[in-house]
Amino acid sequence: MPTTDHSLAEFGYRQELHRSLGRYASFAAGFSFISVLTTVFQFFAFGYAFGGPVFFWAWPAVLLGQLLVAACFAELAARYPISGAIYQWSSRLSNPTFGWFAGWIMVIGQIVVVAAAALALQMVLPAIWSGFQLVGTDPAVTSTDGAANAAVLGVILLVLTTIVNIVDNRVMSLINRVGVTAEIIGAALIVVLLLTHSKRSPGITFHTEGAASSGLLGALLVGSFTAAYVMIGFDSAGEMSEETHNPRRTAPRTILTALAAAGLLGGLVILGGLLAAPSLNDGHLGVDGLSYVLTSSLGDGVGKVLLADVVVAIAVATLAIQTAACRMLFSMARDGQLPFSVRLARVNPRTGMPSAPAVVVGVLAAALLLLNFASPDAFLAIGTTCIVMLYLAYAMVTGPLLVRRVRGEFSSRGTDETGGKLFSLGRWGVPVNALALLYGLVMTVNLAWPRAAVYDPAGGHWYFQWFTVLFLAATLLTGAAYRAYRGTSEAPTPVPEPAVQEAAV
Repeated sequence: MPTTDHSLAEFGYRQELHRSLGRYASFAAGFSFISVLTTVFQFFAFGYAFGGPVFFWAWPAVLLGQLLVAACFAELAARYPISGAIYQWSSRLSNPTFGWFAGWIMVIGQIVVVAAAALALQMVLPAIWSGFQLVGTDPAVTSTDGAANAAVLGVILLVLTTIVNIVDNRVMSLINRVGVTAEIIGAALIVVLLLTHSKRSPGITFHTEGAASSGLLGALLVGSFTAAYVMIGFDSAGEMSEETHNPRRTAPRTILTALAAAGLLGGLVILGGLLAAPSLNDGHLGVDGLSYVLTSSLGDGVGKVLLADVVVAIAVATLAIQTAACRMLFSMARDGQLPFSVRLARVNPRTGMPSAPAVVVGVLAAALLLLNFASPDAFLAIGTTCIVMLYLAYAMVTGPLLVRRVRGEFSSRGTDETGGKLFSLGRWGVPVNALALLYGLVMTVNLAWPRAAVYDPAGGHWYFQWFTVLFLAATLLTGAAYRAYRGTSEAPTPVPEPAVQEAAV
């Protein structure tokens, strides 16, 4: 049974989700969403194809930018420990309408991320055993067979993750913790084995051979897609606040540690892959990515064992991302802000899980996977679109937060559940916040820019070149249409006033 939680009562909510997650489970929520092995294996080939070895340096740049964002989120997680983090934070820092669009963009983005994560199975399963190539014979994600097979494998995975997201939050948490532990151990082993099988020095990362014709800057901007795709979702620790013990103290720390740990491990995996690759010029790195490096450098036996660990990471990442999207749907529905809100906000008292959101997220993500049957280019379009959606939603939090800071309306006072001071940036708040917002906006434009060479390399699919822009526009228009309709049919449930929340802190 859920325990009593006075902080939720202060925000006007009842404790319905079961509060059973400790600090490691909170860390696992953020780390598994980021999922270094899932995302690095999924996008390494893309980054190398456009940037060559020098694309490595986009990694620390993106990590620094995201740490700035995470520091702002850590402050907010301490003050507003509520599910639906981005929606809740933005609504309280700005106004209910702006916050609603932040939540709407975020939840649609999360659904796209679920689909993108599920597609990653194609990068590793056929490399372990050819029998996993259920459609056609070519396993490359850039081929028609590979794209279709990725969709089939992804749908199978979504069925399993949806079931887990319905069963019980303790089962979900256990799978998450075990999976994250396996991923961390596997990533550390991969780093050690790759570095001990190095064939060249780290100086290779300064070489621009193989970089795109757009020059070094252009290569780094496109190469940054890999790092940008990996280092998102650290806010999931805040997303799970209503299920975490002592969330005001725990969530801020796990947001930062999840991102820092993933950033360090991911950077070392990429570096190890570049150093241990049999060749940088035979074309394999830009197509087969790290799967090729593991099996060719470490041998089929060891390489396939490590790839099996990557499969675990992909499954757990898909589960964690789906869970985060479920909590966002639940939070918005609880405020009466979505269609079928009564059903979406219903929590099973026995399991502590909102079942309807799990089914909705699973079905919509599976529907997105069907785009892969249309063209292999859908793989990149789906992947980039989800990053842009999340980056924009993040900016819709850091922007209003900066305005509140400048006006002197954001308080650093308050104590957590143990009586300690709330996490605060203090006098560094304004510069860190301003840089976080600037970084987020620049990266959003960079990721969404309709580069034909990136999104429609074969030509003839203009809708993939403009997919991200069109998808974002459709999301905003659909949201605006729903808001207009809802405004004439029923009054929205009001979000608690900022003055109430400040008093709660």
